[in-house]
Amino acid sequence: GKHWTVNEVRALIRIWSDKNIQQQLEGTVRNKKIFEQVAARLQKFGIDRDWKQCRTKYKNLKHEYKSVKSAQDSGSTSKSMKFFNELDAIL
Repeated sequence: GKHWTVNEVRALIRIWSDKNIQQQLEGTVRNKKIFEQVAARLQKFGIDRDWKQCRTKYKNLKHEYKSVKSAQDSGSTSKSMKFFNELDAIL
């Protein structure tokens, strides 16, 4: 799919930081319905992404966050990512 812009990722993170969404995501692996909600909310921001794109981006961000976090925990500062602080607040 097409690349996510900074604004799109920010919007995704904003929705993800919603306590309600977080609780739903914590309890499930089969999360298509949740990501359909996320996609619908992105649409309100004028962002056209389907639930699969949202889920993939979510997984990628989470994976990237975890690898940066574990690098930092082991004392390495070479790894960083754009939205680390935002994700750190959520995760």
